[in-house]
Amino acid sequence: MDCVFCKIGRHQTNAIIVYEDNTVISFLDSEPINEGHILIIPKEHYLDADEMPIELLVHITEISQKIIKAIKIVYNPNGYSIMQNGGIFNDIGHYHLHIFPRYENDEFGWTYSNNTCKISVEIAKNIIDNM
Repeated sequence: MDCVFCKIGRHQTNAIIVYEDNTVISFLDSEPINEGHILIIPKEHYLDADEMPIELLVHITEISQKIIKAIKIVYNPNGYSIMQNGGIFNDIGHYHLHIFPRYENDEFGWTYSNNTCKISVEIAKNIIDNM
């Protein structure tokens, strides 16, 4: 497989690593939203969170907590964001969790379409029925 994140996990490409164990590796994002922007990836190739063993997903969450604590000490941010895109919105094609410090007026934000979305008990029930 020619996945750039798999190569990082195998130390076949340059990355500035901040954490590593047998199952995950974490490194500075090469195109950071803010200084201290870090990615956590599983060493084994997965696209989406629902493909991964739950133990691995929990482990990634545990590592994210340690990284958040360090970001708070190092950068004293106003907050932080955690973000993970799935499916076609995963631009790398390998699961990766973004963690980055946030500041008032840092200009990072969500954009919304002009589409009107419904909110209803039926929508919630459909989701619940499929969990």
